[in-house]
Order: sequence, then C-alpha cells, then structure tokens
Amino acid sequence: MLEIFQYSFMIRAFIAGAVIGIIAPLIGSFLVTRRYALMADSLSHIALSGIAIGLLTGIYPIYVALLVTIASAIVIEYLRTKRKISGEIALAMFLYGGLALAIVLISFARGFNVDLFSYLFGSITTVRMTDLWVIGTLGLSVIIAVYFLYEELLYVSFSEEAAKVSGIPTGALNTILVVLTAITVSLSMRIVGLLLIGALMVIPVVSAMQVGKSFVQTIFYAVFFGLTSVVFGLFVSYYFNLAAGGTIVMFSLLIFTLASFLNRK
Repeated sequence: MLEIFQYSFMIRAFIAGAVIGIIAPLIGSFLVTRRYALMADSLSHIALSGIAIGLLTGIYPIYVALLVTIASAIVIEYLRTKRKISGEIALAMFLYGGLALAIVLISFARGFNVDLFSYLFGSITTVRMTDLWVIGTLGLSVIIAVYFLYEELLYVSFSEEAAKVSGIPTGALNTILVVLTAITVSLSMRIVGLLLIGALMVIPVVSAMQVGKSFVQTIFYAVFFGLTSVVFGLFVSYYFNLAAGGTIVMFSLLIFTLASFLNRK
C-alpha cells in the first residue's frame, strides 16, 4: 500500500494536503464561531475569477487568485464595518459577483479547460514544486499569525463589542482574519478545489464541536479531523481513481457522522 510514495507527485500532494488539512480547520474554527462560514464560499467564487484572469493572461493563477481574494476580503470587511452593510449581504454580493465575473472571463477562453477543472475540483497530480513552496510558506505564515493573535482573535470571535470596549483593535483583527481566510482558500484549490474548500473549513470544525469540551480542544480536534480527512481522502482517491477533493470532503462527512453518534452516546 505504501508504493504510493514511490511517486514524487503523490509525496508533494500529501505534503500540500497536510498543510491544508491544518490551516483550513484552524481558520474555520474562528469563522464558524463568528457564524461567518459563508466567507470561505464567497472567496472561493472570487478566487475563480482570479484563476480565470491568470489563465487568460498567462500569469501563475495562484498568485492572481491570492491578490484578488485578499483584496476582495478587505473590501468585504470594509463594507461590513464602515458602510453598515450586514456581513451576509456583503458576502452574497461578492459571491454572485465573483461567479459572474468568472463566467464572463471563461467565455473569452471559449469555455472550460483541463487547467480550470483542476482548480475547481482539485487534482493531486497537478501539485508542482512551485505550488508546494507557495503552500508551505504561506501556510506556515497563517499558523504563526494565529499562534500570536490567538487570544485576540478568540475574544473578537465570541464578543466583538466587548473586545472593542476593552480596547482591542477589532477592525485590524477582523481584517487579518479575512485575509488569512483568503490565503487559505487560495492555497487549497489544488488539493480540495475551489468548490469544496468551504466544506473542509466548516465540516471538521462542526465535527469537533460534537466532542470538544473547550475552544482549544475544538481547534485541536478540528485540525485532527481535517488532517485525517485529507490523508484518507488522498489514499482512496489514488487507489480508486476518484476526485481528490470530493473524496476528502466525503471522509470529513463520515467523521462528522461518527462524532455526532459519539456525542449522542
């Protein structure tokens, strides 16, 4: 069974998948706590526009997607806080707007192609060394940022008004959180795919809530469940020739079912 590691592209996929399996539930824990889970889906649709721009212009698509999603995340947060637009409305506007722009750009390229499908649904065979360096470097940056800002992010996530009264710079922290979300979404496209990254950021967290006794435990369980889903999903997708992203999400749903059963017991 371990002959899978004879192939360099699978080793790269497992390394990249491990990073995504950590940072997606890590950031998702704060999003779910804030009831902001739709952020991942909105940014994934916006990232699709970035991918389309990259494919049309010949620029490395992940770089373009990173820039587009980070800029959009900052604008969404600005609209939510400064323009008195609810977070749900701002997210919905960018979700549909990003999807519409992507469709228009794709039409210029005369429809879908193999490269675009690999970003939409994930493709373990397309993880290159360039992807690995980008995912590893930015993934580590996300982990370090959460480590040093954990208490502040936790406070803001549970009670933004109380955090503001306590003198915590909630505006800056909210912006940092959405930027970290944008980075996570952009990095996950090769492994899970843009259409399914929201599931990997939410389902392991909801599963962890079934068994965790505190927020710290919930984060650790969520990361463990995320990593487990990625590892088993990559194994099964390779040996049974299945789509990696869909298989990973199906395993995360299976874990949720088991966690829910244990919680009832």
